[in-house]
Order: sequence, then C-alpha cells, then structure tokens
Amino acid sequence: MVIPSGPETILRLLWENGYEAYCVGGCVRDSLLGMEPHDWDICTSALPEETEGVFHHLRVVETGLKHGTVTVMLQGQPYEITTFRRDGDYSDHRRPETVDFVKNLREDLARRDFTINAMAASPDGTVIDLFDGQEDLNRGIIRCVGDPDRRFQEDALRILRAMRFASQLGFTVEEQTAEAMVRNRQLLSCVSGERLLSELTKLLTGKGAKEILGQFTPVMTAVIPEIEACVGFRQYSPYHNMDVWQHTLEALGKSQPEPMIRWALLLHDLGKPQCFTRDEHGTGHFYGHPHRSEEIARKLFRRLHPSGRMRDTVCTLVSHHDDDRPATEKNARRLVGTFGPELMTLLMEVRRCDILAHQDTPKTRMRYENHLKMSSLIRQAIEESRCCKISDLEISGEDVLALGIPGGPRVGQLLHQLLDEVLEERCPNQRQALLVRLRELCAER
Repeated sequence: MVIPSGPETILRLLWENGYEAYCVGGCVRDSLLGMEPHDWDICTSALPEETEGVFHHLRVVETGLKHGTVTVMLQGQPYEITTFRRDGDYSDHRRPETVDFVKNLREDLARRDFTINAMAASPDGTVIDLFDGQEDLNRGIIRCVGDPDRRFQEDALRILRAMRFASQLGFTVEEQTAEAMVRNRQLLSCVSGERLLSELTKLLTGKGAKEILGQFTPVMTAVIPEIEACVGFRQYSPYHNMDVWQHTLEALGKSQPEPMIRWALLLHDLGKPQCFTRDEHGTGHFYGHPHRSEEIARKLFRRLHPSGRMRDTVCTLVSHHDDDRPATEKNARRLVGTFGPELMTLLMEVRRCDILAHQDTPKTRMRYENHLKMSSLIRQAIEESRCCKISDLEISGEDVLALGIPGGPRVGQLLHQLLDEVLEERCPNQRQALLVRLRELCAER
C-alpha cells in the first residue's frame, strides 16, 4: 500500500531515532479497500515522552498520556501516535482501567476489535497482518480478534461497531462473532447515549443498514427498547403485508442514506402498537400513531442526546410522515411555507419510502401517484421562490395596523386571508394590489 508523505515522514523520523513505528487500524483497512482514509493513526515502540523528544521541533499535544497517545502536528495535519500497549481490565465494559506499555507489535494488534482493524503498515507500505485481516477483507467478513465474548465484554460499543462496519462496507458478520454480539447485547446499557447515537447514525446510513438491522434485531431492541413492541406486531390491514418492524426496515431500505431521513424512518411507526384498534370487520387501524411516534422519539432522544436541530427535524418528519393532501399548487406552496424548502424535501422522501413499503394495492398506487405529483409541485414552488408564507407577502402587519386595525388576532387573520388569495392566484403578491384587497377586507368586516 502507498503511504502519503505526511504519515511517512512521521514513521521515518521514529525509525531514524531507533523506534519501531507503523500506520495502524482504519487507515490500513481503508487503503486496502481503495478508499481514502480519514485519519492516519500511528503506533510505536517509543514511550510518550520519547515520542515528544523525537518531535520536539514540531507542535505536540499531550492528547492522552495515560493511554500512551500524543498528537503531532505536521503541515497543519494532526497525527495521533500511540505507544504499543496491552490493555488491563475493563470493569465498565467501555475503557481499560489501566494500560501497560509493551515493545511488541503483536501484543498491540491482539487487543484490537476486528481483524480488518488489526493490520499495520511499515514506512515502505509493507502490510503486517497477523490475524488474517486481508483475507477477511477479501471475503467481506467482520470477525473479532481472538475470543469475541472477551472483545465485547471489554468494550460493549464494539457490538454496534461490528454492525456499523458490516452496514457501511456491505460485509457479513462471522458466525461466532454474530452469536457473541447477541449474547452480550445487554452490556450496551453501559455505553453513553452520545456514543450510541454516533454509531447508530453511521450504521443507519450504511448501504447494508436494512439487512443488518434485520439480522441483529435483538441488539436493536436492547439499544432502543421501544422497537420491541413493533417486532412481530401484525397490522391486520389490506395495505400492509408485513409486521410493523418489517415495514420499518422495508421503508428504510428504500431511502437515501441521509441521517435525518434514516432516523425518521426507523422511528416513524413506533407508536403504532399503542394506537392499534380493530373495527367490526377485523381491519386494523392506527389512528393518531404519527403523533404518538413523535412523543416516543422525543423521549428516546432524551437518552441519546442529539443536537437540537437533529431532534426537532427528525421528530417533525415522524409527526407528519402520514399527512396526505391533494396535489395542488396551493397545497404545495403552503407546505413549503409551513416547513421550509429543506425540511419539506426531507419530508417528501420519508413519505415516498413509507408509501413504497406498503402492500401494492390500487389505493397505494393512487397515493404514490399523488405523492409524485405533489413532489413535482413542491420542487416547482421551491425553484420559483414564489410566495409560500406570510413573511413572503409584500405587505406586513404594520400595513394592517396603519389602517386602524387594533393589534391582536385580527391582524394575523387578515394576513392569512391575503396569503390564501395569493396562493389561489386570486390576488397577485404585489404591494399595491394587496393594499387594495386589504382595504376591501377591512370594509367587508
């Protein structure tokens, strides 16, 4: 493999000063897959203070001396350099209580999570592969280094990391590793919400997300218990030939790999089991389930701690995923005015995938045709930047007050009425025309 000049310089300086040094982990894996590495991590036989001595002429940040890591800045790029180490006990199933620095590369690689992440590369690009990581890469396999139970009991987040790598790379999980993931899934309760959110988001946006979520449903119900009620929940509907969880996976699998969209589809029907009723014909109904699903999503996000923007966006998508309106110009422009162009675009993708995951019936086909027409009208409204909301009107509340209308609800009512007339093209969005119509409305009042 070819090592770029930056990390190659770091390696060469360490070797010239009498220390072993290798690129290690994800950068080696990604290079062998023909992908551009995000970071170039380096492991070395040098102790942290020895590493600092080698790079005394550069800026060095003591990132994590306790774990043997310093960061060297070279040509504006950070490079983490970590001493070969052997981890101590993991009492919290997350981080080792202690680490022992060692001089042996094998011991350092043996503590790593998966074979595809346990490869190193010397300065000339020679790959050191002691655990058959290259073979697993070629076969498309995620496999633990050593005993999988031990690996997951050391760090429970590795369970989700295995799912994430399988999803992103389109790999399968080796049988013993997969069994250990399910067996140790309850240990994920020891992991912080922020770390769970990060791994879940990467997993959800992978190309194999649908298949991995389906294979490891028991793991997902351990991380998000709210999913459990959906698994196997029969819908008794002529529009659904799948249970709620299967429908969720089907919808997710049809979507763009965009984080907000994937999260919304994962959560959009969580409220269905709580809203289920059957009529006299035995047909199932889920009245109010979008609102209930939103409530469940907000409660879940209090545990996972996403950004406020992510929380509000996903919850809005969940709350409105089942809205159906006739495909008219007025409705399209009003929707753009209500949600804004960005959110409306996301919402239409969520609705598209939800509809496509329904059973193929004449009504489903009608819904989808209406959706396609509405999507076209929404794109047109966005592209033309036409009047879609009150703030787009060429007059404002001050103009209403100037006619002697007292402040209060009446001001908003008049502006809403004007917006309706503009949307229906009964009045142009021009200041003079709007003022004339406003005077007429006030006179009618």
